[in-house]
Amino acid sequence: MSQPTTAEWMDIADVFMQTCHFPNCVGAIDGKHIRVLKPIRSGSRFYNYKKYFSVVLLAVSDANYCFRYIDVGAYGSSSDSAVFAHSLFSRLLSSNSLELPAPQILPGTSYPAMPYVFVADEAFALGGNMMRPFSSRGLTTERRVFNYWLTRARRVVECAFGILANKWRFLHLPIPLKIDTAIKAVKAACVLHNFVWQRDGFNFEDTLSHTLGPTQFTVVRVTAHGARVRDHFARYFMSPEGELPWQMEAIEM
Repeated sequence: MSQPTTAEWMDIADVFMQTCHFPNCVGAIDGKHIRVLKPIRSGSRFYNYKKYFSVVLLAVSDANYCFRYIDVGAYGSSSDSAVFAHSLFSRLLSSNSLELPAPQILPGTSYPAMPYVFVADEAFALGGNMMRPFSSRGLTTERRVFNYWLTRARRVVECAFGILANKWRFLHLPIPLKIDTAIKAVKAACVLHNFVWQRDGFNFEDTLSHTLGPTQFTVVRVTAHGARVRDHFARYFMSPEGELPWQMEAIEM
């Protein structure tokens, strides 16, 4: 999984816009628990809140359900935010080393130029390049619409996990290998997932369900810059340039 170039990030963003109606989006991020046998003398480090032993698979997916980055092997007791904070991907993002495109105005608008972003759930910190939903408390219509479009974009990584688990069915059960070997098996499955998808495509029914457990939710910080970026995206989806005629019906469903 080589790091995308600036041009490749822009191509990824184009597909997110076409399929998910979310501009300037270059990836969806999530974490999942991979069941493992209890490692010897591991204590409770691998024991997660769902009450089984696991390692965490953190992944970034494009809108074509291909993994662009993975991190495998964090303790099952860790939260998404902690896994992400200690990952190479987080360090590259915070140091502006991912070669993301320069900020660009949203389609149909003239100001301001907006950064390219990744979409995630509530477990991740809101930042200039990381969008998460608004809190469910006291949601305005504008914020509900934003949450709807973010969820549609973020769902691609859930679908990618579904394809992965239903293709490589050893992931449905505790992996009967030593922990280091189990981690290598998961990495191999992720690489093969990309290879098979690019060669053969996929059956959409495989995206709808999987047995990979969600990782633990924790309250994480919100940056002022990230809040301003999110607010602008929210206004865009309610503007004549960004709204779709059926979105109000969608959020009432």
